[in-house]
Amino acid sequence: MEYIQKKEVAIDALPGRGLQRIVGKQSLFDSDQMTVGYALYSKEYGEMEPHSHAEETVIITHSEKGWIEWGDTRDNLSHRCELEEGMVFHIPKGEWHVFRYAEGGCVEIVFIYGQTDQVRPEDK
Repeated sequence: MEYIQKKEVAIDALPGRGLQRIVGKQSLFDSDQMTVGYALYSKEYGEMEPHSHAEETVIITHSEKGWIEWGDTRDNLSHRCELEEGMVFHIPKGEWHVFRYAEGGCVEIVFIYGQTDQVRPEDK
């Protein structure tokens, strides 16, 4: 068994979010079976672009003035949900989505994938 405190994991600044890579490829705990980590969406990392990727489960760990938008295409995010701590989302493979926040806000999530390939927009 391996363990670590979240505060000990470096933040990887990517376009639109900061990632703490816990389990998976290029992560603290190497795995070729799953991907788990934290993502922080805030002004510090810039605005995230709508994206799609592998099937994902997301747990909202913190939200200040945050929401998620999703839909069939990048330009048709017809659904919106205000975020609250403890919410859990199942995002099907290929569904377009984006986390957003109002001025002064942020969103933090735990992301979980049952694989290590095609899990980030940059993987395409």
